[in-house]
Amino acid sequence: MRKTLPIAAAAIALCALAACENKTETVTTQAPDPQAAELAKAPPVELPPAMKASVTFRCKDNSLVYVDFFSGDKQALLKTEKGGTPIKLTAEKAGDALVADGYSLTGTPKSITLTRPGKPTLTCRT
Repeated sequence: MRKTLPIAAAAIALCALAACENKTETVTTQAPDPQAAELAKAPPVELPPAMKASVTFRCKDNSLVYVDFFSGDKQALLKTEKGGTPIKLTAEKAGDALVADGYSLTGTPKSITLTRPGKPTLTCRT
C-alpha cells in the first residue's frame, strides 16, 4: 500500500496540472503606440528614387552638360556647368520628357536631347 500512495499522489498532481492553461506571458518595456490606429490607416509612403547614373554629356555645340538620372525614369538633375546649381527635371510617368522651367530632356544615360530656354535643341552623347 505504501508504494501505491506516492503513485496515486503523482497521478492526482498530473491531472491537476493538465487542467491548467499554460499560456506564456510576454512582458515588454514599451508602452502601446498611441498613433497605431492612425498609422495603420495612412497611405503607403513612397521613398525617394535612388540615383541610377551620373553622366557627363558632350553636345553638338561642343558644350558639356551633367545629368544625374534616377530610378523610375521620372526624375533627373541637370547641371549646365560642372559646379553649377542643379535643375530638377521631372515627368508625370516614365518615358515622358523630363521638364522644368523651360528645360526639356529626353533620352537615356547614353544619349539625350536637351532643350533649354531661349536656345536651340541639342543632341548630346557620352
